[in-house]
Amino acid sequence: MKKLMIGNEAFARGLYEAGCEFVSSYPGTPSTEVTEFAAKFDEMYAEWAPNEKVAMEAALGASIAGRRSFCGMKHVGLNVAADPLYTAGYTGVGGGMVVCVADDPGLHSSQNEQDSRHHAIASKVLMVEPSDSQECKDFTKAAFELSEQFDCPVIVRLTTRIAHSQSSVELCDRVVPEHKPYVKTPSKFVMVPANAKRRHPVVEQKLRDAAKFAETSPLNRVEYNDTKIGVITAGDCYVYAKEALGDKASYLKLGIVNPLPVDIIRDFAAKCDKVYVIEELDDIIETHCKKNGIDVVGKEVFGWEYEISQAIVREKILGIKPEVMTFDEDVPVRPPVMCAGCPHRGLFYCLSQLGVYVSGDIGCYTLGSAAPLNAMDTTICMGASISALHGFNKASGGDTYKHTVAVIGDSTFMHSGMTGLVNIAYNATNSTVIILDNSITGMTGHQQNPTTGKNLKGDPAAAVNLEELCRAIGIKSVRVVDPYHMAETKKVIEEELAKDEPSVIISRRPCALLKYVKHNPPLHVDANKCVGCKQCLKVGCPAISMKDRPEGDAKKTKLSVIDHTLCVGCGICKELCKPGAIVE
Repeated sequence: MKKLMIGNEAFARGLYEAGCEFVSSYPGTPSTEVTEFAAKFDEMYAEWAPNEKVAMEAALGASIAGRRSFCGMKHVGLNVAADPLYTAGYTGVGGGMVVCVADDPGLHSSQNEQDSRHHAIASKVLMVEPSDSQECKDFTKAAFELSEQFDCPVIVRLTTRIAHSQSSVELCDRVVPEHKPYVKTPSKFVMVPANAKRRHPVVEQKLRDAAKFAETSPLNRVEYNDTKIGVITAGDCYVYAKEALGDKASYLKLGIVNPLPVDIIRDFAAKCDKVYVIEELDDIIETHCKKNGIDVVGKEVFGWEYEISQAIVREKILGIKPEVMTFDEDVPVRPPVMCAGCPHRGLFYCLSQLGVYVSGDIGCYTLGSAAPLNAMDTTICMGASISALHGFNKASGGDTYKHTVAVIGDSTFMHSGMTGLVNIAYNATNSTVIILDNSITGMTGHQQNPTTGKNLKGDPAAAVNLEELCRAIGIKSVRVVDPYHMAETKKVIEEELAKDEPSVIISRRPCALLKYVKHNPPLHVDANKCVGCKQCLKVGCPAISMKDRPEGDAKKTKLSVIDHTLCVGCGICKELCKPGAIVE
């Protein structure tokens, strides 16, 4: 039977068919759906871990127990999980262990462009890269086999296009391999220096064996057509090249991207007049070719930034420039905005009015940096807001702390913000941290987290009490506000900033998109009272706009209007409207 699937769903199907029994991940676009689809199979245990490092360690533990295991994350999440990954390259596995990392060329939902192939090289583990949904399933199954064959974790590298594009997938039955009984082996799994020193030569031999295997592996394949042009590529770039060049070129499609073979590349290049390397993002394959004396053309033509496309390949190799569509009228831009009724809007409006320095973090609340709120000074990585605020205040000295705050979401606080708060308490800065508790992991599509009281499957789970946790860390002043009540929220922020001690404010209101949230009726603008001051626009709500007054209206100003299909009656704009024109 065949089914149309996005790459992430096909990946999850591959986990199921391969007999995977343990799944632990942290959500991160574009990788999130792999674990969400995996959780639909009752035969596999699946969980959201507090962060990627924990997920990697849990998956390695399950592997050591003799079960096939999996953990998934986006590219920046692999940075968080690098510590256990690099050591797992030395320890090896018990049951097969597969890691999904989804890179994001083009920065569709990320703070940087990062090529995760570097992690595979540095951690000395195998990496494979599929080019469509069928290969997402097949390569996942192959990755488990490779993991057990070469005794190491295997990374499957996706990109946004492969993770979220659809193609046909042939479904197969689930096959669970025989469990490998755990045998106590300290020399393999206890990585003290003496044992690790003996494991390093073993790791290097594994890579040599894997490189030899890659020379004849069916995951790497050659397609000969016209040999005037040869293309060496992998993943989505293979699809771009095929669609752009067709039979005008021959292809060496690399499914195993670490370690890379040599002989098959040299043989392919020798049969082609001119060879191009097409890859996102860095010159991993190109450098490998040139290091082995193989003449190729790569980054000097295709560049280092953003995504490759069919149009780019066609233009750079065939000289055919794409047709450009033009519009007679200017098309208005539609930047991302907080949803109507978003609880973060009131909080960020208060911060913008106070004019404080805001150390920001990763989440949908990062949109507080955008106009018209403009209420964020920095955004670095998960959990950095709290640590960076501590450093900013310590380095600045004086009473800087009276004009600075950190903002962080509830899920991000559990991910990697707690240790930053411990640092503030332990090393004593009078820093104010605001935890934006919207009762869900909002940015990646409403996943549960350790504060919500539910697990991945929606079953009841232990819920971390943020107030008690902050006090246990050593923060004495912990207060809770409702960001829909802006006057009170602003007052509490001012009071906490004035204190000569570290403090935490929890801005608590559920995400407006949660299904259980019951909204108030939409608000309405009384045209007779509206003076067109545009004060209501300063909160950046997408439900509010300005239009011309009806014909016959004597007022010269424009009229504020509220879209009833968007408005959830949160009342923030009503609080701002001095003439009282916004009514229920």
